[in-house]
Amino acid sequence: MGASLRELRQRRKSVTATKKITRAMELIASSRVLKAQHAAARTLPYTRELNRAVSAVATYSRTDHPLTRPQADKPRRVAVVFITSDRGMNGAYSSNVIKMVSQMRERLDAEGIEMVRYAVGRKGIGYLSYRGMDMAASWSGFSDSPTYDRAVDIADRLVEDFLRPYEEGGVDEIWTIYTRMESMLSQTPRARRVLPLEVVQGVHEVSGEELLPLYEFEPSPEAVLDRLLPLYVRSRIWFYLLQSAASQLASQQKAMKAATDNAQQLIEGLTRAANQARQAEITQEISEIVGGASALADLTQDQN
Repeated sequence: MGASLRELRQRRKSVTATKKITRAMELIASSRVLKAQHAAARTLPYTRELNRAVSAVATYSRTDHPLTRPQADKPRRVAVVFITSDRGMNGAYSSNVIKMVSQMRERLDAEGIEMVRYAVGRKGIGYLSYRGMDMAASWSGFSDSPTYDRAVDIADRLVEDFLRPYEEGGVDEIWTIYTRMESMLSQTPRARRVLPLEVVQGVHEVSGEELLPLYEFEPSPEAVLDRLLPLYVRSRIWFYLLQSAASQLASQQKAMKAATDNAQQLIEGLTRAANQARQAEITQEISEIVGGASALADLTQDQN
């Protein structure tokens, strides 16, 4: 009985230490997710102005840029960039993204389209490496705290591969699979096409004697798009990284809270079991003492 009581106490001590760790991780994720949300919100004005600038060039000029032009009537090779986490203990965050990648691979295989993979995050890299799948490029080490420089590296590589001819290993389309943070309780994986860009032309309704705006692009519309469109791709990748980071931290907070609650329930169960074991041990000791005293009294009475 003593060995069982010691084992229960050791297990309770171990679970209590685990609870402290999960609680600390929950608090850290809770504080960092707010910063990640604010960082994603701060990118919106910049992205909005880029959209307006690109829309203005597309609306008031007839420029056909390579980044907006489909490479072929039907895609032959499609690149998929998917963003996962570098570490675990964040619930189903990475597995949901990987599941969507698998669904896209099945769809592309059914259509006879080759798929090229670009992995962001160690979980995605490990998934592909374990299954022997090729990767065109990979990035890791910044899933929960991305920087704009990382977004530039990824975006420039995507633009380079998109502009490369198909015969030399280029791709016809580029898609990104990331996790959109809907709320602290809901994070949804999404697939968005990055290239070729779909530029939405602005519509300006004229009423009465209102005049249409007159735009002049210097040195030329082509040169303006050459500078704007790569910036636009970088801003989209940057937004996807920030959204994924916020989603990862929110998922981690939710997972660690569940782990903390489960640890507390397990501690309460072990405490009850230890108390019962201790009570049984005390009862047995009392029974042994009473039995020994009774036997001693009987022996003394027999001797008299």
